[in-house]
Amino acid sequence: MNEEWIYNQKAAGIGFFGGLIWGLVGYAAYLLNFTEMGPAMAVQPWALPEWKDTYLGHFAGIAVIALLSVCTAFLYRILFQKWESIWLGAVYGAALWVIVFYFLHPLFPGKDHITSMSLTDLVTTICLYVTYGVFIGYSISYEYKVIQHHQA
Repeated sequence: MNEEWIYNQKAAGIGFFGGLIWGLVGYAAYLLNFTEMGPAMAVQPWALPEWKDTYLGHFAGIAVIALLSVCTAFLYRILFQKWESIWLGAVYGAALWVIVFYFLHPLFPGKDHITSMSLTDLVTTICLYVTYGVFIGYSISYEYKVIQHHQA
């Protein structure tokens, strides 16, 4: 197996487990009432109303987040893998937050627009996305440096 294939597998794993870990952290924040938006928000455009707000809906949301996170990890890999910076990862996470809560807002019926979200929701969700971005960014950049070191 060549190193590029291994690197792609690691990037997919980083994305999947990043989404899984931070989806679970988001669910814990929801259960502890730090935010009104749990991981079930990810399945709201498709889920039936009866189960989307139950624990099953939240776990389905975590699974969707983990799968979508593979895409965000590859996007980071394509755009920013060469720069190992906590700030770049934080900005990447903040940009993802803007995309989800501002541009994709129409996909989530019944959720407040960012101008009417509570301060607790704003701070919690931004912090979750920023730390997720740092996790993805630093992990992808680290794997890139390891591959570059092995090729040298």
